[in-house]
Amino acid sequence: MNQAIIFNDDLHFNKAHDAWSFTGQLSGQRITIYFHSMQLKQLAEITNCTKYDLEEVTELWLEKNEPEGDEIHIEMK
Repeated sequence: MNQAIIFNDDLHFNKAHDAWSFTGQLSGQRITIYFHSMQLKQLAEITNCTKYDLEEVTELWLEKNEPEGDEIHIEMK
């Protein structure tokens, strides 16, 4: 499924979920995307290159999955 998502520039480490996260707008709904990764957790900050990679990972996830509610949890190796 081809879905248009607009990403917000609010990438941060979410301590409650122990994951990097940012928000986006999908079909008029605000969603929060969480990236669960041991490698990402070790980073103090995320570069623009990595941020764009995370946006691409999200787009690929959305091609194969349908979000349930207003959160997406993506498990990464």
